[in-house]
Amino acid sequence: MKKIILRILIFIVVTVVYMFAESYMLLIKTVDLKDSDIPLPFDSKKIVFVSDIHHGPHFSKKRIGKLVNRINSLKPDIILLGGDYVENDAKYIKPCFEELQYLNAPLGVFGVLGNHDHSKDVSMVEEEMKKAGITLLKNKAEWVSVKDGGIKIGGVDDLYFGRKDIGPTVNDVQEEDFVILLSHNPDYAEKIKNNKIDIVLSGHTHGGQITLFGLWAPYIPSNYGQKYRSGMVETDYTKVYVSKGVGTNVFPLRFFTHPEITVINLIKE
Repeated sequence: MKKIILRILIFIVVTVVYMFAESYMLLIKTVDLKDSDIPLPFDSKKIVFVSDIHHGPHFSKKRIGKLVNRINSLKPDIILLGGDYVENDAKYIKPCFEELQYLNAPLGVFGVLGNHDHSKDVSMVEEEMKKAGITLLKNKAEWVSVKDGGIKIGGVDDLYFGRKDIGPTVNDVQEEDFVILLSHNPDYAEKIKNNKIDIVLSGHTHGGQITLFGLWAPYIPSNYGQKYRSGMVETDYTKVYVSKGVGTNVFPLRFFTHPEITVINLIKE
């Protein structure tokens, strides 16, 4: 009986150690996004998408610096940020953006807010984003142009907080335009009832953070069960890519949900 108990304890300890270690196992996830709406000048352009840093007690400023270097080493044309930059305390806001200011992409760095950003000090987050040279797409959108072609990148505020307005993203586009929408929470995709948005980029779920060998998660902060756990999801009106994020929430543990940087290669069909 004692041997069985000892083996169980060893198994538990080894599992927890692995879960802690996995939270540092940052992977590069590559997605080839093929779409006939992509303008020819954007064919082969590279977007890097990162979400859910959660700078705080379990994700240090030094790790953000390493994350920035890793992102820049990928030579992105555009960098998109999915929100939840900080965790736990407003004191982490300024140090986070002191590192994120070094993100470099020739066509711009854009981001939206997450629920954790709102629950700390949203005004400070917005101010520090601006100082860091990050364009905040809070119910706003920007045309990004190369030569004679352009794509639209828009964003909505977090689903749990404030007002959400998709109008600035879709009002001046046609279905044949290529449009990206940033929404921290993927559940917002269920509110989209037009064919003008080609892809929604989201985070928030952390891939479930703790899963049954990557197949199922006991808890996902979504109203749609496992649907928006992670990866590419098809809806009736658009595609949604849900990042597993890079940080963690509550506990610095992951199980078969490696943190990720997402590289999206635009390919014109």
